[in-house]
Amino acid sequence: MLNNQVMTPPDELQARWQKLQAYMQEEAIDGALILQNADLFYFSGTIQQGQLYIPARGNPVLMIRKDFERARTESALPQVVSFSGPRELPKILGQHGIAVPGRLGLELDVLPANQYLKYIDLLEKTRIIDISHAIRMVRAVKSDYEIGLIRKAAHYSDRLAEAVPSILKEGITEIELAGRIEAEARKWGHQGLVRMRLFGAELFYGHVMAGATAAEPSYLASPTGGAGVNAAMAQGSSLRPIRRHEPVLVDLVFVLDGYLSDHTRIFSVGELPEDLVAAHNAMIAVQDTIKQAALPGTEAGDLYELALSKAKAYGLDEYFMGTGEQRIRFVGHGIGLELDEFPFLARGQKLPLEAGMIIALEPKVIFPGRGVVGIENTHVVTQEGLSQLGRFQESIVVV
Repeated sequence: MLNNQVMTPPDELQARWQKLQAYMQEEAIDGALILQNADLFYFSGTIQQGQLYIPARGNPVLMIRKDFERARTESALPQVVSFSGPRELPKILGQHGIAVPGRLGLELDVLPANQYLKYIDLLEKTRIIDISHAIRMVRAVKSDYEIGLIRKAAHYSDRLAEAVPSILKEGITEIELAGRIEAEARKWGHQGLVRMRLFGAELFYGHVMAGATAAEPSYLASPTGGAGVNAAMAQGSSLRPIRRHEPVLVDLVFVLDGYLSDHTRIFSVGELPEDLVAAHNAMIAVQDTIKQAALPGTEAGDLYELALSKAKAYGLDEYFMGTGEQRIRFVGHGIGLELDEFPFLARGQKLPLEAGMIIALEPKVIFPGRGVVGIENTHVVTQEGLSQLGRFQESIVVV
C-alpha cells in the first residue's frame, strides 16, 4: 500500500458482493459488470482502470488495465488479472470457469451510451439488465466498518468548523475564506474530490457563502446555490467580501478514506437580526423532530412532509429549502462514498429506512436578498432514530 492507505478488509468486500449476488440469484441475472469508480471501489477496494465481474455464484474477477501492480496492492480480492480491454472479457471469464452471461447487469444509471453500445456489440447473445438500483440499495445500508470511517470523517467536519472563527473576519472574500478552510481540510487528509452520482452534478468541497449571494439559486440539486466565481462554475463561493451582521454559511463535505461527512454551521461577524436567529433555531428544532421520527420502517417521503409541516408551524414554509419554483423538495439524503446516495428524504419517496443507513439531514431556510440559515449533520439510522455524528455547536457562532 502507498502512504499508509487503508485497505478495505477482504471480509468486508465479500459481504458486499455476496449481497449483490443474492439479488442476482433472485432476478435470474448471471453476473454484473462493475465499471463506475465509486461502485468499483466499493466492491473491489480500488479504482485502478478496469472492470469487476461479479458472477451470480462464485468469486469475482477483477480485470485491470492500468495500473495492475497497484491494483494488486490496493484490492483484497483473490482474483486480480491483467487485461487489455473489454474484448478480452469472454476469454478471461472462460479461464476462470465462468460462462458468458445470458443476462448481464450493468450500471445503466451512470454508464455512458457508447460504453453500453460496445458491450451490446461485444456480447451479442447477452441481454443487458440495469442493476444500478440493486447496487445503490446494497450500498445504502452501511456496515460497522463503513460507519466507523464516516464517524472519523464527521470528527474532521467538527474540526473544520472549529477552525472557522480564527479565519473569518469582516472584508474577507467568500472564496478566500473557503480556500483557507479547505487548506486545513487537506492537512488532515481530505481527498479533495467529492463524488456525486447524478449526471452533471459537480461539487468542490461544498459551499462557503454569505449574505445575499448564499441565497442565489443555481442549477445544483441543493437548497443553496451561490454566485460562484464565474458562469462556468455557477455555484458556491464568490469574490464578494463578507460583511458584518450577515449569515455566513459553511456547508462542507469532509472526505476521509473515500467516505463522506456532510456538515453545515452558520457563523457571523457581529450579531444577526433576531428573525434570522429565530429561523435558525427553528431549523434545529426541525432537525430534532426528524431525528426522533426517523425509525427503521418509516418511509423516507413521510419525513420530508413532517419537516415541511414543522417549518409551516414556524411560519417558514415559504422559505424552507428554497423559494418558489427554486424550492428543493427534500430535507436530507443518503451519504457514503457519494454525496447523493439512497435514501432521499424527499416528497413521494416510499423507500423505508433501515438501520445502518447514513443520512445527511439539512433543514435550511433561504431568504432571498438576505442569506441562509439552518443546520446539517450526518446521522446513522438506529432502532431509536437518528444518531448524530457531528458534535460542534449548532447555534450561530458570532465572531
